[in-house]
Amino acid sequence: MNWGMIGAGVVMGIAAMGSAIGIGIAGQGAIGAWKRCYLNNKPAPFLLVVFAGAPLTQTIYGYLLMNTMKSRAATSGDPFFLLGLGIACGLSMCMSAIAQGKAGAAGSDALAETGKGFTNYIMVVGLCETIALFSMVFGMMAA
Repeated sequence: MNWGMIGAGVVMGIAAMGSAIGIGIAGQGAIGAWKRCYLNNKPAPFLLVVFAGAPLTQTIYGYLLMNTMKSRAATSGDPFFLLGLGIACGLSMCMSAIAQGKAGAAGSDALAETGKGFTNYIMVVGLCETIALFSMVFGMMAA
């Protein structure tokens, strides 16, 4: 059994779980904001899909790190280090996606209510994204 390969799979799986949770949270916010728009006979901004879909990128980062870790696990590298790296990076990507989902839900609510501030709201969503990017890049460097 190659524990390094398990670590590679774990990073992808945990990151994808975070994406699913984050998309669910952000999606709930977007749907609630659209409902409020419809009830108030206001146009429902399609732009809220950006907030709802933002946490999906953590799955991509998990996939990219998984590929790097797979090549290291197959050739060299401490398998238990790779397992730990997969768990740690996967969890940080997961938490980033969840935080991004919460920020996206708040951004959807605010944008639907005011029709203003999209740039500000997407910057906060992007800040949450940065954690996952750092995890991927530093994980690739460590692997």
